[in-house]
Amino acid sequence: MRNFFMGILVLTVLTSPVIAQQSCYSFEYQQQALRNNPGLTVAVQQVEQFILTQQGSAPVLQTASIGKGNPLITIPVVVHVIYNKAAENVSDQAIANMIKTLNLCFRKMHPDTIKTPARFNGLSADCEIEFKLATSDPQRRATTGIIRKYTPASNWDTDDKVKFAAQSGDNAWDAKSYLNIWICNLRYADGYSSIPGDEAAKDGIVLSYGALGKTVVHEVGHWLGLKHIWGDEFCGDDGIDDTPPQSTATPGCASGIRISCSNGPDGDMYMNYMDVTKDACVNLFTKGQKKRMQALFKNGGLRYSLFASTGLKEPLYQETPLPQDTATATRPTILKQPTLFPNPASNEVTFDLGNDLQWVGKAVYISNAQGLTVMQHQVSAKLQRIDVSRLKAGMYFLNAKREDGVTIKQKFIKL
Repeated sequence: MRNFFMGILVLTVLTSPVIAQQSCYSFEYQQQALRNNPGLTVAVQQVEQFILTQQGSAPVLQTASIGKGNPLITIPVVVHVIYNKAAENVSDQAIANMIKTLNLCFRKMHPDTIKTPARFNGLSADCEIEFKLATSDPQRRATTGIIRKYTPASNWDTDDKVKFAAQSGDNAWDAKSYLNIWICNLRYADGYSSIPGDEAAKDGIVLSYGALGKTVVHEVGHWLGLKHIWGDEFCGDDGIDDTPPQSTATPGCASGIRISCSNGPDGDMYMNYMDVTKDACVNLFTKGQKKRMQALFKNGGLRYSLFASTGLKEPLYQETPLPQDTATATRPTILKQPTLFPNPASNEVTFDLGNDLQWVGKAVYISNAQGLTVMQHQVSAKLQRIDVSRLKAGMYFLNAKREDGVTIKQKFIKL
């Protein structure tokens, strides 16, 4: 039995950004998450305490399955494809393959499972969890489970902006009923998962459009409460009894017995989905990891509400809702730039953001013909009205600059 320490260690592990395959911004993400939401510490500890009390209890009642008569936990999925360039608008087939990979790996049916070393084969588990694209949206309208949306943003960071329409991303569907997956041009990482216990609007996983292989398995593992196999610190603890202690992450594609943290004779379990080993070289979840994930589906658990989801039910409205964006790879959406009207203006001008909503929350400045700033205004809506009634008659400029270097300078005449 491996001891699992509560307190700050638990918080540090759970609030780390769970990024697969590339560098991990654990400390920065944790600190930012705690600054943004002071109540997150308590919420994270409550989720962890529930898991610890439920891991050894009776298995989830499979008669209470999400799937129709299916003796498995079946999770409705909605995929938000947020794209700027045609290559980022991944195909339906690519998404179908991603869901297939999820199911093969969680059900211990992937062809790579034959690569599990004999010394760990008895520990590998069919997690009895499956995933399906939603057939009903939150309003019970028919859906394919795939939302496509053009964005003026050329790339995204691990700061959750892609999860909000006001930031040019797309809002989550009800996290109590769906697993939300955002696919976008994610910088510096292949993917990351929300922190178990964080607010519903951020609940789900984000993937880079070029990393739709087993990265999704790793990130969904985090979404279901699993930690990295090495416990996110040197010889750390992932809270699982049957995963050996391990010194650190295992990039690349290791082979043979690699002993660390006195874990001989079997050595590191670098072929576990919760390491960051290359796709071709990861091939198992353990029985202990299965128990931890399934604990979240117990009555009172973080994912228990999925049993009541209507996401896989027959739609009440058969017509599919109009897509949020009608762009295609051959006919991309025309970017409507921000505009200022009326011009000339008497008492008020309106700053129309077009479809570049990244200006929301930014400051705009009005300067006179001599270049002196005479007004400052915070943008809070797509159509931002600005009172200019106190300005003297003459020529003025609206100026703004974002952190990504995008600038605006528009001239108007005040009557």
